[in-house]
Amino acid sequence: MTASKSLRWSEPRLALLLGALSLAAITPAYGEETGVLDTLQLHGFLSQALVITDDNDFFGPSSEGGGSLKFTEVGANVSLRPHEDVLIAAQVLSRRAGGDASDASPELDYGLIDYQILSDQKRNVGLQLGRFKNPFGFYNQTRDVAFTRPSILLPQSIYFDRTRSLALSADGVLSYYEERLSQGTLRFQAGVGRVQAGDDLRRTLRLDRIPGDLEPETSAIGQVRYEHDGGRIVAALSTADVGAHFDSRQTGLSDGDFYFRPWVLSLQYNAELWSLTGEYALRKSGLESFNDPRFNFDTTGESWYLQYTRRFFDDWQWLVRYDSLVANRDDRSGERFESRSGGPAYSQFAKDWTFGLQWTPHPRVLLAGEYHHVDGTGWLPARDNPDPDETVENWNMLLFQMSLRF
Repeated sequence: MTASKSLRWSEPRLALLLGALSLAAITPAYGEETGVLDTLQLHGFLSQALVITDDNDFFGPSSEGGGSLKFTEVGANVSLRPHEDVLIAAQVLSRRAGGDASDASPELDYGLIDYQILSDQKRNVGLQLGRFKNPFGFYNQTRDVAFTRPSILLPQSIYFDRTRSLALSADGVLSYYEERLSQGTLRFQAGVGRVQAGDDLRRTLRLDRIPGDLEPETSAIGQVRYEHDGGRIVAALSTADVGAHFDSRQTGLSDGDFYFRPWVLSLQYNAELWSLTGEYALRKSGLESFNDPRFNFDTTGESWYLQYTRRFFDDWQWLVRYDSLVANRDDRSGERFESRSGGPAYSQFAKDWTFGLQWTPHPRVLLAGEYHHVDGTGWLPARDNPDPDETVENWNMLLFQMSLRF
């Protein structure tokens, strides 16, 4: 994962954060009866999945032999409240999604100081400083914990795993405002910082074949969210303006810039035993400023899904979802892309039917399975499928996952 040179969460910065936690733990209590150590919380989780595909690969050699076991998530988080208005929190995550064992090296998922400027019965106002999770759609801020996901894989048209680092988090400052109304709660979040322009983004943009560095620039993200009647109806609108600069080291090729400007509308209805969720996104992205026009592009993609979940027997839940991705609204079939680049037209879209089942035999144990039937390869990871011409348009995938938390 590549971070900003000016604000890099390296080992010294992580050590500084852990040192702050330790210092806070030995400071005097902020209440007469409550000591700081009484607010210390430690949690963790572990997930292991088996991925099986008939064609194409997803998170490792899933189409070979008995499938791939290269989808593992292990995380640990800690939080401490040294003052009633201050929260210090951090999470370290080891995640392997294909690749080799070195890709599972622990990374700082988030690490922040949360200061509540105002908190009363009507509203909360505060700031988060450090590495914060981006408020993007319904699931991005909790996407790493399997217990918070409705399925093993989130809808890939909105929550890309092939460019996961771009949407995941940012280093900077996030402000939040929450107003409790008579019929619901209105929340607003806005952040400024540097996103994580990792190797997955370079591979997707095909810049991994060119000597150089992709460095994130200062970006902005915001979300407004309304929850009505205790969360029976939830609506959100998310947007961002994300940029990165490619410093070329290839002779004859100038530097270039990447931009990503999405809008996401999210709606959800929750009944006692079922939920209906839908999200729709327009994604403007491109590369510009290269002196070789073959590298430059400007497209507006379209993504949406509709998902129905049903709870039964207290600890079971099933899901059905249709998920649609189009890389370019002006070339929905991908035919123009194929004639221009020679790549397969079906690499420019993906239509995914998903059927899933979850069982929670214990509050700390989750067992899940799901089936995907996919037309197109628009969200296949480039690492697992380096040659698009060797992929297949229509393919199927089975996933099984066991998750534990403590």
